[in-house]
Amino acid sequence: MTDTAAATARPETGPGPAPGTVIATHGLTKRYRGGQLAVDGLDLTVPAGSVFGFLGPNGSGKTTTIRMLMGLIAPTSGTAHVLGRPMPDAVRTVLPHVGALIEGPALYGFLTGRDNLLRFDSADPAADPRTRRARVDGALERVGLAAAAGKKAKAYSLGMKQRLGLAAALLQPRSLLVLDEPTNGLDPQGMREIRALVRELAADGTTVFLSSHLLDEIEQVCTHAAVMARGRLVVQGPVAELASGARGRLALTTPDAGDAARILTEHGATGVTADGDRVSADAPPADVDLADINETLVRAGVRVRAFGVERASLEDAFVALTGEGFDVAG
Repeated sequence: MTDTAAATARPETGPGPAPGTVIATHGLTKRYRGGQLAVDGLDLTVPAGSVFGFLGPNGSGKTTTIRMLMGLIAPTSGTAHVLGRPMPDAVRTVLPHVGALIEGPALYGFLTGRDNLLRFDSADPAADPRTRRARVDGALERVGLAAAAGKKAKAYSLGMKQRLGLAAALLQPRSLLVLDEPTNGLDPQGMREIRALVRELAADGTTVFLSSHLLDEIEQVCTHAAVMARGRLVVQGPVAELASGARGRLALTTPDAGDAARILTEHGATGVTADGDRVSADAPPADVDLADINETLVRAGVRVRAFGVERASLEDAFVALTGEGFDVAG
């Protein structure tokens, strides 16, 4: 089906969203012109009040999914409900309650940061013009741009532009906030501030749907997550449960890292790596006593300063689920 045909077709009627669900998709599929399958039969459930991380490498279908959820493109088949309403049919009803920062903010470079927000706010028919300036100043303060509000947007750094786009999404109270790589271009301090803001918004009752390539960001901020790979949903659920499903790593600290790595390998350990005085390996099976491994190392003359199994990370879970690595560079 071509994009034109998909845009005019009505998605089939599927099951409605369960109570307490802010985003729900059923069999959501997008096939582009030429046959490229970008999203394949996606069943996604985003609970109300959650900070939901949407994970996957480039080309996994994340941005296409977000564009369908926001009514920017129509699905080839399947259904999507946002705030209990079908998309894209209910786009005019739903979007006033949704703040979104997708694929970077669209800004007027010749206007100041404040004037950009005034322009955005004036385009909202529900915005009270009498409180516009107070609303804009509050949004600028919330994202840390009050001091730079008078600078033209074309002079903003990438991180400042991200902040301004987020401020635009926060001009009005939102039931749902959709963020595509919200910390892109920010320095470490800026990343911490935006993550703290996301937590604050969630505590106030806003559901946050956050797409990110930073696995540690998802672990630090999100309560729930979904993992995409090659257009298909691999797994979804609470972040703590996703990480607990993966095996941890055996880790030890020793000045004899080379000898330790060799001995572990000789005794059947897999995934052995050494970096400085740290050696790690795949966690052994449950029936293997860690004390026996430690004793073997000590008897071989390895000076063990620290030894144990580290909790599995979300990155470990992702690799275990997809069989591929993940870009975690920030």
